[in-house]
Amino acid sequence: MASSMASSPSSLLLPLGSGSGKNLFFNHIRSQGLIVRCSSCNTRKHSNGLNLVNRRDVMGLLFGVPSILLNSPSADGAGLPPEEKPKLCDDACEKELENVPMVTTESGLQYKDIKVGEGPSPPVGFQVAANYVAMVPSGQIFDSSLEKGLPYIFRVGSGQVIKGLDEGILSMKVGGKRRLYIPGPLAFPKGLTSAPGRPRVAPSSPVVFDVSLEYIPGLGDE
Repeated sequence: MASSMASSPSSLLLPLGSGSGKNLFFNHIRSQGLIVRCSSCNTRKHSNGLNLVNRRDVMGLLFGVPSILLNSPSADGAGLPPEEKPKLCDDACEKELENVPMVTTESGLQYKDIKVGEGPSPPVGFQVAANYVAMVPSGQIFDSSLEKGLPYIFRVGSGQVIKGLDEGILSMKVGGKRRLYIPGPLAFPKGLTSAPGRPRVAPSSPVVFDVSLEYIPGLGDE
């Protein structure tokens, strides 16, 4: 879910099918007589003035795989054992979590605080910068801001990310870390397809997010 620190909301964090097509623009690329329409392709200017689409984008369009999945760090790191991927909660943290009480909200969201922050909580509608590691219940990682090398910036409480993540971060404080156990109705209604190095997320199935609230742009407390 902008500057180099704030990319547009990742489709992995948005409920699939929720995006509006009103503001989409299309790049028209001619390749061997084929006109390809793409709203998210990376293009480069060729000397003859044509816009050339990134090779991975063409592959994704031909085979029905979004380019964000082909270009994702998870795909680049295919074959790496889960323990070699960066985490917000290491083995020692996992053991400590066993003794942390579970909190259950009215929506069905559950969470455990890995670390309680000392900063402010984000007001609804404010941007937040957060790191996250998203997993299926078995512990397999399907998305992570740590692999991208930048915190994810989005407007909290505005529907820019899945409902469980929105709710879970709203009650956190800056500097805090939390494990969110997100039930299916608050996760991905249409699921996520599998990709190299990334497990499939079934429609409306539970997912687990480890999140850390890094800072709140605009509050002056970074």
